[in-house]
Amino acid sequence: MKLGSAQRKDTRRRLSRVLFYVVLAVIAIYLVFPFYWAIRSAIVPDAVQFATPVVYWPDSPTLENFRKVLATGQFRRALLNSSIVAGTVTLLSLAVGAMGAYALGRFRFRGSTPVRYIILSMTMFPSISVLGGLYTLITQFDLYNKLGALVYSYLIFTLPFTVWVLMTFFRQLPRDLEEAAYVDGASPFQTFWRIMLPLTRPALAAVVILNGVWMWNDFFLGFILITKPEDMTLPVGIMAFRGTYSTEWGLIFASVTISVLPIVGAYLLLSRQFIAGLTAGSVKG
Repeated sequence: MKLGSAQRKDTRRRLSRVLFYVVLAVIAIYLVFPFYWAIRSAIVPDAVQFATPVVYWPDSPTLENFRKVLATGQFRRALLNSSIVAGTVTLLSLAVGAMGAYALGRFRFRGSTPVRYIILSMTMFPSISVLGGLYTLITQFDLYNKLGALVYSYLIFTLPFTVWVLMTFFRQLPRDLEEAAYVDGASPFQTFWRIMLPLTRPALAAVVILNGVWMWNDFFLGFILITKPEDMTLPVGIMAFRGTYSTEWGLIFASVTISVLPIVGAYLLLSRQFIAGLTAGSVKG
């Protein structure tokens, strides 16, 4: 009887393991297939795009679509604009947000708690909910149709998120580090810059990637605030390959594939710090 019970348990364990891997494979295929299809569509000729039966992988892949995209001045300009906007906003968010997060996370002063909740509430509003007031401010500051409009707009959303994430991370650091720095004669700014900030590298990496991915892929604000072709960002610039009577799908998929590469490179570069930043605080020692 004991032997039969052990065999049934072993059989159930094997079946559950097989079922687990089957479900995992289905989820992986579901997530990876859109990226595979984008790459496949970027390397096939236009005549094969909608051929029947479906060609899942071409017999003779071509890089012609990539050559055409990279030879397009508007696409290169859009790529540069997105890099300028995302880089500028990221640096400003980190510079201002890190100091604000350090002050809110490490010091106690009157009104600090309401400020924290105000910052948290600011991360909950979608961009469309503040579009009316945002458009008014941008026109008053004479920023419409300029990259500065996007820098100003993105800061409104990335700065509260940056402050909240870094503030939570700063609050977890031991106070002994600050006290030792003060005993050695360091000023509050020196303590922040030389001791506390380097310890927040995982949180900084998480903020950089999450904010960067959102800005890099944002279509809504770029479409509303920029109408000049020379100042369009990448998601809006890709629409240039969509014509009135025809759409160059090969060029669109090639441009999408190219636009993904900087994000993938940034993640691979900061992956360890990024994962550590996401899991920080989940386990207390």
